[in-house]
Amino acid sequence: MKKVEIYTDGACSGNPGAGGWAAILIYGKAEKSFSGGCKLTTNNRMELFAIIEGLKKLKEPCAVTIYSDSAYCVNAFNEGWLNSWQKNNWKNSEKEEVKNRDLWADLLLAMQKHKVTFVKVKGHSDNEYNNLCDKLAREEIAKLSVQ
Repeated sequence: MKKVEIYTDGACSGNPGAGGWAAILIYGKAEKSFSGGCKLTTNNRMELFAIIEGLKKLKEPCAVTIYSDSAYCVNAFNEGWLNSWQKNNWKNSEKEEVKNRDLWADLLLAMQKHKVTFVKVKGHSDNEYNNLCDKLAREEIAKLSVQ
């Protein structure tokens, strides 16, 4: 099974507001970046979308390490939040509907054929790829602002 690293980030100007996402896929020495945006969205939706889009680019089952500065995304897996939400019929600990359920479902589907590990990185720090993802996501927001 190929080992792939995916760095992701989402950004929003206003929350909700114009948003951008970016993913960088790394396999061996090969690197490929992808990004996009949405005129009206939230930061958390863009964070999730970046991960989903990164996984969708993989053409075969892989062992994937996803690096994200989003505690929302990483903790949902590493702290077991997602399992609890599913057991509780997509309700959170406050008995409210889980936000972004559509994207969580898409993410679970995108993960099915892969072995995925999530790693939390510190945002806006010294992580080269996280900083590049942030830059690409913000460039997408700027493109939306011009239109």
